[in-house]
Amino acid sequence: MTLDELRLQIDSLDDTLLKLYNERMELVHQVGELKNTTGAPIYRPEREQAILNRLKTLNKESNGKLTDAAIDALFLEMFAVARNLELPEGVAFLGPEASFTHQAAESKFGAMSAYIPMASIQGIFREVDKGTAKFGVIPIENSSNGIVSDTINCLDEYSLKIIAEVMIDVHFAFATLSEDIKQIRKIYSKDIAFGQCRLFLHDLGLDDVELVPVESTAKAAKLAAQDESAAALCPAIAAKLYNLPIRFNNIEDNTNNRTRFFIISNFENAPSGDDKTSLLVRLSNKPGSLVDFLNHFEEAGVNLTKIKSHIVEGESIFFIEFHGHKDDANVKPILEKLKDEIKVLGSYVRETDDV
Repeated sequence: MTLDELRLQIDSLDDTLLKLYNERMELVHQVGELKNTTGAPIYRPEREQAILNRLKTLNKESNGKLTDAAIDALFLEMFAVARNLELPEGVAFLGPEASFTHQAAESKFGAMSAYIPMASIQGIFREVDKGTAKFGVIPIENSSNGIVSDTINCLDEYSLKIIAEVMIDVHFAFATLSEDIKQIRKIYSKDIAFGQCRLFLHDLGLDDVELVPVESTAKAAKLAAQDESAAALCPAIAAKLYNLPIRFNNIEDNTNNRTRFFIISNFENAPSGDDKTSLLVRLSNKPGSLVDFLNHFEEAGVNLTKIKSHIVEGESIFFIEFHGHKDDANVKPILEKLKDEIKVLGSYVRETDDV
């Protein structure tokens, strides 16, 4: 078959795809009209995950050439397009553009969503709580730095729900206008990035260079792009956004550096069959209280996956997660019995293991 003949077949398939996309969007529109009459949310993570799981299984059974990651990329973007055709809803994230939180947001909501960069985690909660944004994307923990205290504090303060989780591999680039490393006088980045790239900075003899912490790694790239004697530790996408030359890639000390994010909103998910639930727990200050609390879950056969202590306004609380949905038959009685000690933060499709 000739190249021209192959191209004609591809063109024909593209025509068919366009027709099918439009037919799908028409059905989505009808679903949207039904949801509008009941006030149900447009975004249903558990429904989208069920579709993806079904398609991946079908793809394997038919020996399709698409990988699971490719199916996620294609269909998550289509889901995002469909949501925005029906009801464009704001997505608040820890800005500015090209931050890791922005990348996490786009992985779920696609390129077409209306993104609202915020300067603080509390600002994200505030705007979602007010309804200015329908969704918020916030970091919860990093494999190198642990739990994000500001997120725990806001989860305690606000009544919003966790509706999804996202994991992002965190890779830093060393970017600068300077062609001579020895001429660099300052390095911009978010404070925790300096610790995550400590070995790289030492190996390049940059231990004595001024380290300037800023609100985000994306802002670091923007500042370094304005000063030939400066550099930035930032995501490669941020360096490219500000036309800042990348001198070194993947400079983080831990090659498995990952950050987990939560998506928050004002509704709850239905069970998907493969869920995770997050809790905040306040226990009485007496010996054995934590053991007594955990025994309830052990007796019910609930798999606890995370127990982290945290201080909120001088009070010790626990951030706890388990496999399962809050409405599961073996979970619901526990939560009801211990309701005075527990705040359920949300049940959502389990997409990640612990960082």
